Amino acid sequence: MTEDQTRIRILSVDDHPLLREGIAAVIASQPDMVLAGQACDGHEAILQYRGCLPDVTLMDLRLPDITGVDAIIAIRAEFPDARIIVLSTFEGDMDIQRALEAGAAGYMVKDTPPSELIAGIRQVHSGRRCIPPSVAARLAEHIGSEVLTPREVEVLALVAEGYKNAEIAGCLFISEETVKVHVKHVMEKLGASDRTRAVSIALRRGIVTLKP
Repeated sequence: MTEDQTRIRILSVDDHPLLREGIAAVIASQPDMVLAGQACDGHEAILQYRGCLPDVTLMDLRLPDITGVDAIIAIRAEFPDARIIVLSTFEGDMDIQRALEAGAAGYMVKDTPPSELIAGIRQVHSGRRCIPPSVAARLAEHIGSEVLTPREVEVLALVAEGYKNAEIAGCLFISEETVKVHVKHVMEKLGASDRTRAVSIALRRGIVTLKP
């Protein structure tokens, strides 16, 4: 068995070259790890995974083609034992929940100190989950909260894009009165006093995201 075969082989997925270089440097500094591959988008991540079969994958959530969650689902559909850690700037409870439901074994934010990232990689490689206290606390904060319906999320996403009620009604082929009812329910469920506050809460929690 070669030295590389005894090391933890890591696939790094992120669309920012500078971050990938930083991760590569951190991994290179560890005697028991090696960078097996890199990808800058979701489709490349799937291809790279097939090609290098890493032990642990570091996956960003916001990628230029498909989401990191979609990439996780695709990889784990083909490789059920894939061990994937989300490494993201986003720590909204819905972002975290969607990633874990897709099969991620860990969730870390990008300002995590290198020593903690390395420890998380080893933890997931050993078959355990890696959910730091701050991430767990964000999830726990909204346990029991009312969940928005798919239609309410659609309406809220259009509100976030700056659409007026009449425009939303036209986009979704519903009446303007129905839009008003949906917005009212959204504000009630999120505990928001107005539309702007509802959008702010939804963006922070990862319920909706703004298009790039």
